[in-house]
Amino acid sequence: MKKAILTIGLLILSNVFMTFAWYGHLKFKQMSWFSNLGLVSIILISWGIALFEYSAQVPANKIVFSGNGGPLIYGN
Repeated sequence: MKKAILTIGLLILSNVFMTFAWYGHLKFKQMSWFSNLGLVSIILISWGIALFEYSAQVPANKIVFSGNGGPLIYGN
C-alpha cells in the first residue's frame, strides 16, 4: 500500500510540472523579462521543467511496474 501511495504522489507531482510546462508558456509571453529571451534560453527553461517532470515520473513508473513487484498489476 505504501508503494501505491508513493507512486500516486509522484505521478501527481509529475502532472503538476507537465501542466506548468504546457500552460505556463501562455502566461510567460505576458512577462517582460521572458519576451526578451532568446531561443536557447527558452529551450533551456523548457528542458529544465521537463527534467523535474521526468524526475518524478520515471521513479513512479519503476515502482508501479509489476515486474518489480509493484502494487498495481495490470490484467493477465
